[in-house]
Amino acid sequence: MYKKILVPIANDHDPHTAEALTIARLLADEGGSITALTVVEAIPEYIAVQLPEGQIEKTHNSVVSALEDEMKGTEVNVVVVSGHSGRTILDWAGENGVDCIVMASHRPGLSDYFLGSTAARVVRHAQCAVHVLR
Repeated sequence: MYKKILVPIANDHDPHTAEALTIARLLADEGGSITALTVVEAIPEYIAVQLPEGQIEKTHNSVVSALEDEMKGTEVNVVVVSGHSGRTILDWAGENGVDCIVMASHRPGLSDYFLGSTAARVVRHAQCAVHVLR
């Protein structure tokens, strides 16, 4: 069905990650690609200057390593970027020709109706198909 599937994975590795990857595999065309994307929230400059030198890179490398370990033995590509989660997922999908996003979502609470969630933002603004797991 889809040639390029993006599976955003929360930094805390949501318990639905395996299910999202299974769904992505079922939706992928023969020869299609699946990319696991983790977005590390950008640290404001006024905070970043207070961190020990190299801390941001060390944290980034740690996240990449953890995601690669989780995806070991699979055909899934691993990407870790920095930014605002919803906006960065949408930007990455648009820039890389993604035709389907498969992501997990938590059950909405009252705060989600006022603040919104990453999944809600992606569903509202994506230029491709979005499959949300609950």
